[in-house]
Amino acid sequence: MAEKEQQVHPLAPADKHPRSDEESASSLQSKELKRKKRIKYAVYIAAFAVFQTAVILVFALTVMRVKNPKVRIGRVTIETMETNNTGAAAASFDLKFIAQVTVKNTNFGHYKFDNGTMTFLYDGVIVGEAIIPKARARARSTKKLDVTVEVNSRALTTTTGLESELSSNLLTLNSQAKLKGQVELMKVMKKKKSPEMSCTLTFNVSTRNLQDLNCK
Repeated sequence: MAEKEQQVHPLAPADKHPRSDEESASSLQSKELKRKKRIKYAVYIAAFAVFQTAVILVFALTVMRVKNPKVRIGRVTIETMETNNTGAAAASFDLKFIAQVTVKNTNFGHYKFDNGTMTFLYDGVIVGEAIIPKARARARSTKKLDVTVEVNSRALTTTTGLESELSSNLLTLNSQAKLKGQVELMKVMKKKKSPEMSCTLTFNVSTRNLQDLNCK
């Protein structure tokens, strides 16, 4: 009897082993670490965006905010002073002094201004004028200018009040000025500013000194 031919079948692929508990735990930990990293990066990005917004806001409120410079008379040096309140002649005065004008610029850009006129008055009457020369006050600094001033009483139509004041050895003058210029920030932004000055000067005619100086 002929032997039956035996059929040879290929071996079936071996079944994959199921993942162990350690492998599953490691995979979960890896996914959890990636998730935490993504959250961490998102927090960093959000914090940086908030910080950048705050910096821009502070920059806009401080650096880009343009304030009016301040003009003042800082010091007065008397060169000559002549007053008269005796005899038949009307009371009079004639003064020459050097006024140090200060332009305080608190902005982060320089302030460039044109020539300005400083007016001196006695009892509301103009008794003298002086020119504040054009200049530039650097950022966050004070520009000092020496201005020669000459004032006298020739424009007064009445000297009754002057006679009384000179009798007390005092002479009070008011000074006003206005500058016109512009503040320049980073050579990009320019803003016009016109600061004004109002000062009261009280001279002691007996000692020939400036007794009081008040500006606003």
